Amino acid sequence: MVTPPPLVKGKRMAFINMPMDRVEQIVEAATLYYEENLGQEQIAHRLGVSKATVSRLLRKARELGVVEITVHKLLETDNRLGERLSAEFNLRDALVLVSRGGTYDERLSLVGRLAAQYLDEIVFGGAVLGISWGTAVYHTVNALSPRKKEPVLVVQMIGAVGTGNPQIDGPDLARRLSEVYGGKYKYLHAPLIVDNKEVREALLEESRIKETLEISSKADIALVGIGTVEPSFSSLRRAGYLSERELLALKEQGAVGDVCAYHFDLWGRVLDIDINQRIVGLPLDRLHKIEYVIGVAIGQRKVPAILGALRGKHINVLVTDDVTARKVLEVNEIDPAPTSDGPLEV
Repeated sequence: MVTPPPLVKGKRMAFINMPMDRVEQIVEAATLYYEENLGQEQIAHRLGVSKATVSRLLRKARELGVVEITVHKLLETDNRLGERLSAEFNLRDALVLVSRGGTYDERLSLVGRLAAQYLDEIVFGGAVLGISWGTAVYHTVNALSPRKKEPVLVVQMIGAVGTGNPQIDGPDLARRLSEVYGGKYKYLHAPLIVDNKEVREALLEESRIKETLEISSKADIALVGIGTVEPSFSSLRRAGYLSERELLALKEQGAVGDVCAYHFDLWGRVLDIDINQRIVGLPLDRLHKIEYVIGVAIGQRKVPAILGALRGKHINVLVTDDVTARKVLEVNEIDPAPTSDGPLEV
């Protein structure tokens, strides 16, 4: 049933200042038109008004937010780019959005929709879904419109950020993802980064934290963002965990990005640095054992981080856009990874 929106201040005031019979007429006209698919002439006859009045009522319904129309653009993918990425980095899948311009936020929102579609294709009843945090993960969860409800268990793989926007933090994302599928969720009751290694080790021995991390290590699917050490794009900086000076110090130590807050270099090797000793979350060597690890990220500033995540096998499904994908492949050709026995683990 179409109803007046209660939350937007300006629109709410418009309803307050409008006679109730007028409000009801607007809502009824919108309901008949948008939900019952009646024509304007039929609505006019039903309400006992002119066709012109119906047109005005429907326009007013849109202006006041009684009806919100969203145009969902078709998601076009570049399969050839996806196949190149999959072959180059031995991925399960690579989904590459044809972006056709737009702002960073607009492109990230569309890539989130693409990741949501992929997630819904592979999810199954009884699946355990691990989740990290961040804007890309938020856009994915926000875009989910499941084909059917599934009794999934969503588990938080890393501690909570606890500052900044709670919508992109692990606890809220775990709850929302479980609610979308009608499943259950399990929090990791700990901060993401603690003061020192000793505090981390003590927390990892706490029974509930240990149990949650054990469950997350057995996840069937993990959904993660890919962080960068570029100060202007660093989520950890926005969350107050790292200063610009600390990020620059991380870059000097070879860090290009992070997955689940664990920092690695351009070749995907997890660095033996202080911050990696203070993270409360699932270690990357255990993340590698999860069947589907979906990494969602776009942008020129994140190219080194995405490349490091791919080389280090920290993700095995990449969802990105065509601009980013081409740049990742280009940098990989210019600066090929050295032969090694695999990524170094903390």
